[in-house]
Amino acid sequence: MGRYYQRPDYVAQEYAQTERIKQTLQEEKLVPPPALPPTAFVDAQAERPSLDINHANRDWSRLNPAFVQTVLRVMAAMKERGFAMVLLEGYRSPERQNALATQGNHVTQAKGGESKHQYGLAVDLAPIRNGKVVISERDPWAMQAYQALGEEAQAAGLTWGGNWSFKDFGHIEQTGSIRALLAKK
Repeated sequence: MGRYYQRPDYVAQEYAQTERIKQTLQEEKLVPPPALPPTAFVDAQAERPSLDINHANRDWSRLNPAFVQTVLRVMAAMKERGFAMVLLEGYRSPERQNALATQGNHVTQAKGGESKHQYGLAVDLAPIRNGKVVISERDPWAMQAYQALGEEAQAAGLTWGGNWSFKDFGHIEQTGSIRALLAKK
């Protein structure tokens, strides 16, 4: 007594509908691409030795996971546009940031703690052509890639360094101040 009867087919339909909704709401987790061999970076290092690409951190796990998913979606959109991209640098220690800042405005204007790289909320990307990383702004093809990166980053709600007075074409970051972004955590 006090029990009620539910038709088995009704329960099964309700369960199936709930599962479909869950599946729809769960976004596919993208996986970072495999690391490129060091030889892919040789020409880029020679082109811009001040960037010290050989010591750049390319460990995706050091970045904010939600930011990584947004960056990977941008990279997928770039690939669809014909520009495969590679992570040139992600997380940057305050010490590395300070070392780069001492090289002058042609590298970075931010000191340690002032860059979103230190918080896993910024990356530097570069296009790949024929298995080699290309970072030259003098290369028309690379500039097309950087312009497309700016469009895709902005469409994803990110900030693109190519819009700054100090042009950083391969840089994209989470929009908002560091203080506001850290307060959300």
